[in-house]
Amino acid sequence: MTRICALSAFVLVSLLLGAPAMAEPVFPPGLRIGLEPPPGMVASRRFSGFEDPERKAAILILDLPVSAYTGLEKSLSTKQPDLANIARRPFPFKNGTALLATADFKEKDGTPGHKWFFLAKPAAGPATGFTAFVTIQVPDSQRAFYTDAVVEKVLNTVAFRATPVEEQLGLLPYKLGDRAGFHVHQVLPNGVVILSEKPDGNPYGAAYIVVSVVGGGPSQPEDRPRFAQDLLRSSPVRDLTITSGENIRINGLPGSELRATAKDASNAPVKVVQWLRFGSGGFMRIVGVSPTAEWDAMFPRFRAVRDGIGGK
Repeated sequence: MTRICALSAFVLVSLLLGAPAMAEPVFPPGLRIGLEPPPGMVASRRFSGFEDPERKAAILILDLPVSAYTGLEKSLSTKQPDLANIARRPFPFKNGTALLATADFKEKDGTPGHKWFFLAKPAAGPATGFTAFVTIQVPDSQRAFYTDAVVEKVLNTVAFRATPVEEQLGLLPYKLGDRAGFHVHQVLPNGVVILSEKPDGNPYGAAYIVVSVVGGGPSQPEDRPRFAQDLLRSSPVRDLTITSGENIRINGLPGSELRATAKDASNAPVKVVQWLRFGSGGFMRIVGVSPTAEWDAMFPRFRAVRDGIGGK
């Protein structure tokens, strides 16, 4: 009996060691959406997704706001000038049910091809509250390789995740060197990061700081003070009163500092600081907001975040 058990265990271990490794979804940097790309597809350096340069096929993955779902669903049910023979149906996949639409199209040079559109709105799991939109396009000349069965097998592997914070920060056009104890609440694709004293929940219910990079701005130095004041007055606070302002240099670049008093959405008194750092072709804006009672403790931390921001 002992020999039989030992033999059974040996066979089981042999089978496990000989079994192929389970494939895992691949997530483009910063996205909550990933999938298992088919053979021939590699991560693209031109867009978020995968491509097969040899066969000129591609998978484009978009992580969109939840509000985008309705408009996309409507567009996939109406006639499109660049699409023909549109068909759509529910598509159950490993992590839920999506809308799957297919259509014929032509490249700009007239090359015929086929597209698959995968549209889902995750309602449960590690990440929710956004729209997943995956487009796969293949030239008709490669349909024998990228068959419907192959494409649907790929779409069945679509998975969702909570994007790691460091990965999100890595997509910013600047380096956030010192968070000064603040928690990263959100990183937006347009170079905006929101830091908060609160680790979760409403970030504006405590001290918070918003960093953004914006193109344009005043071309003449004498126009910068008025520009800075107008920006600060557009902040989402109430009863704002500017209390001080001065031109300063921030990390060796010309800038400005404005301070103000205001009230937050709950009508509680807050203090605000805004720094602008001007560069060629644009400027960085840093806004810190703190409950008045915590201002003395928060202001040095706001300044530490400001001074820790550098280039990549």
